[in-house]
Amino acid sequence: MNSIGYARVSTSGQTLDAQLEQLCVAGCGVVFKETMSGARSDRPELKRALDALAEGDVLIVTRLDRLARSTRDLLDIVHTIETRGAKLKALTDSWADTTTPTGKLILTVLGGLAEFERSLIAERTAEGRDRARRAGKRLGRPFKLTAYQRETALKMRAEGKDNAEIARVLGVSRSTISRTR
Repeated sequence: MNSIGYARVSTSGQTLDAQLEQLCVAGCGVVFKETMSGARSDRPELKRALDALAEGDVLIVTRLDRLARSTRDLLDIVHTIETRGAKLKALTDSWADTTTPTGKLILTVLGGLAEFERSLIAERTAEGRDRARRAGKRLGRPFKLTAYQRETALKMRAEGKDNAEIARVLGVSRSTISRTR
């Protein structure tokens, strides 16, 4: 079992020293260091840390906010860690320790709540779309052509003009004209 550390600060003006000291005391043989906002999902050092995990390893962070900015992000990262047969441990957030049954339970409950929230959002969104359709609202992107331009395009097509020529006259793409009915 290896203890792999991950330390992150948001800006280059901040220092990793306190995190590195805590991770060293926790027994991390390797520590991946990152200077990047936690809001970004494309953090290369986090990816390297996750890729370095093997069966039985533990990824250690000083605090969960160093690892993830949202519950969804945290759950995705925990899923990746567990897929590799590894565990997560946050030094100051003792409840976020998948090496213990209690920590695993808490993260499982959080996962269930996040899934429940996603299904509620999807349900409300579908209801809103249905209500808008019944009210006669058109959903989707706005039309590229005005009603007058659409009429003009249809007349020009009836006169035998090709789509490319109509598009040049109206200042739109040929595919916009080809979709016009």
